[in-house]
Amino acid sequence: MSIKKILGILLILLSILFLGLQSLGRELDAFGIKALAMFMLTVYYIFTVKKKHILFLLFVIIYASAEIHNYLTYNVLPPDGSEIDIHYVLGNLLYVLAYVFLIARIFSIMNFKRAISKFPLQSLLLFVLGIFVVNMITDLSVPEIEYDYSYAVEMVYNTVIMFLVCLALINYMYNDTKKSMNLLIGAICIVFSEVIQIAYYYITDLDNTLSVIYSFFLVGAFVFFYLQSRLTQEYNTIYEEQQDLKV
Repeated sequence: MSIKKILGILLILLSILFLGLQSLGRELDAFGIKALAMFMLTVYYIFTVKKKHILFLLFVIIYASAEIHNYLTYNVLPPDGSEIDIHYVLGNLLYVLAYVFLIARIFSIMNFKRAISKFPLQSLLLFVLGIFVVNMITDLSVPEIEYDYSYAVEMVYNTVIMFLVCLALINYMYNDTKKSMNLLIGAICIVFSEVIQIAYYYITDLDNTLSVIYSFFLVGAFVFFYLQSRLTQEYNTIYEEQQDLKV
């Protein structure tokens, strides 16, 4: 059996184990399995994708680093009297950096200026809706009245995620390819996972069903992100032809 098949089977087994641990409420163990799965996904991407893109590779590596960091610092509390939880800030910054590289990857496969000019109203509505959703999600995830550093961290994190999904949708409207569709579905799964995770931690009484659902969307997101990484970008020739006719 080849290394690729072994790694693929291990990833599937780790994903199933991760979902199973979440359903049992064993969150710390689930975090460890998720960190291991992300490390294995990074190795799997390196072994199975011939034409690797540096931006997507950085996204996977940094996201895996964030998961490993979260697992290692799961029960680490800030020192008494400390005003900032450095592990909380560092973990979220790693996630943000990972998503920034994914956003940069989407920019690299689309003509953003031309896409905005092609869909000006749709783009405006998307970003306005994104601002509304970011404020709503941040207020739910940071229920305290005072606007401390955690509010700023959550605001930046949620803004980056919403910008990712808005950009992925604009990219799909413009390019209309399998690659852009997989990117969009992956980004939507990330948003669904985040929203359900907020409901799990802050609205319900740690319902294991919700933990399984948000974990399922997270696994789905990386399945679609991996699938798009194996596809060669196919540009939408309709818009290119229309542009040539105008010239």
